[in-house]
Amino acid sequence: MYDLLIIGGGAAGFFTAINTAEKHPNFKIAILEKSKEVLHKMRISGGGRCNLTNATFTPQELVKNYPRGSKELLSPFYRFMCGDTIDWFEAHGVPLKTEADGRVFPISNTSESIVNCFLNEIKKHHIELFAEQNVQAFSPTPEGWQVSTPKQTYIAQNIVITTGSNPKIWQLLANLGHTIIAPVPSLFTFHTSTQWTKELSGITVNASVRLLSKEGKSLKITETAPLLFTHTGFSGPAVLRASAWGARVLAECNYQCLMEVNFTANVTEALSYDETLSVLQEFKQHNGRKTMQSFSLFELPKRLWSALLENADIAPEQVWAELNKTQLRRLAEALTQYRFPIEGKATFKEEFVTAGGVKLSEINFKTYESKLYPQLYLAGEVLDIDAITGGFNFQNAWTGGYIIAESIQ
Repeated sequence: MYDLLIIGGGAAGFFTAINTAEKHPNFKIAILEKSKEVLHKMRISGGGRCNLTNATFTPQELVKNYPRGSKELLSPFYRFMCGDTIDWFEAHGVPLKTEADGRVFPISNTSESIVNCFLNEIKKHHIELFAEQNVQAFSPTPEGWQVSTPKQTYIAQNIVITTGSNPKIWQLLANLGHTIIAPVPSLFTFHTSTQWTKELSGITVNASVRLLSKEGKSLKITETAPLLFTHTGFSGPAVLRASAWGARVLAECNYQCLMEVNFTANVTEALSYDETLSVLQEFKQHNGRKTMQSFSLFELPKRLWSALLENADIAPEQVWAELNKTQLRRLAEALTQYRFPIEGKATFKEEFVTAGGVKLSEINFKTYESKLYPQLYLAGEVLDIDAITGGFNFQNAWTGGYIIAESIQ
């Protein structure tokens, strides 16, 4: 018999357990994890460094990083958000640092600092940890929640589900009457068959990307951020954010679309086709003797500039004064409206994130308790909440876990 049983030994599960133990020292608490290893996703996140939150300190700004869940998270973030997370970890012996892009990491540069902190805390608070406990059923009984695994049956007054994207647990919740929003991938890279992009693998430029259907209709997804050329297509923040915001519409079109890129955003706000054409005409007027390959406009990497010239049918040794109107128009179009066919996706490293989960209208976000069953709580990616990269998915886990710990009596 437990006061609190947590199903799922990941970030949200451990954070819920530790905070509940701190608020209720007499509670008997246990964590059930289906695999041999706990905190696996935390160990590999951020290239093994664990990007655990972001230096975004107002709830209104923070929620803009959640394609799904932004409205529901606003109030919880007023109670526990990024600054609170930083204070919590530093108070528990994990010094942190903030990098230039706002991502927050342990000073140690290893996720083991966070993992060891959690393992030490559960030991300190006598929280039991049961690995290789694959939950097969849970249901309310007069004595409390009954949770069954092949090895054991547990009874708990309160249960918390923090199993992330686990189809089996989603099915068990659906059996209890919860609505599950069908999961689709989020945070993925793009494949293209455009051969010349492969020769630019490793190049990063700031760009404005817009996603279109194969027929050229806007999918209403636009991002301006660093774009990385890879040996199979594209990655970088511009693509990862577009894949997160477009997770459902991209799934519906089977990841077949067009990505229109405006490369002028590399050093300024993206210019329109007409504005870019004017820039080219002016440059031609004042630099007529220069060869096309001798100077890259918009500070574009030389290899990319050369590729765009080739696509505009402009020889690298040609001088600016010799450019005709057609060539100028083609170059302006290549710089502002180059359309790459996108023909598939790939997982971003090992940080697989899904859009989908328990329908948010069925959760009370003052407590993270199910509206269908008292004393059943859910946190993390088991809910239909997901974020772009930068530590925001972990912040969702910390906020949910902390509020559950405050709410359980």
